[in-house]
Amino acid sequence: MPIRPENRGRYPKDWRQIVERVRERSGNQCEWCGARNYEPNPATGKRVVLTTAHLSQPVEDCRMENLAHLCQKCHNAYDAPMRAQTRRETLRRRRLSSQPQLDLPQ
Repeated sequence: MPIRPENRGRYPKDWRQIVERVRERSGNQCEWCGARNYEPNPATGKRVVLTTAHLSQPVEDCRMENLAHLCQKCHNAYDAPMRAQTRRETLRRRRLSSQPQLDLPQ
């Protein structure tokens, strides 16, 4: 998945070289389901584009054991619980900030 511009500074300067090492380790296929890069995914039939996923946060943790070369299907499935939690927290913050503030008696 592309790095968002606001997060680019969180990645090491040699990120491209790190990604290349992960790609070499994976044999250019998804490390979880085996889908091959740029070929149709066996499960979805859609063209596979592999990305490097962080298995735990923060993204600054770029140790090889914290990275996996994954297809979109596996990467999105892995990130789904974290995205859902973030979405819940964002909605909660919005609800709290939109509630009228009560003035307490002095």
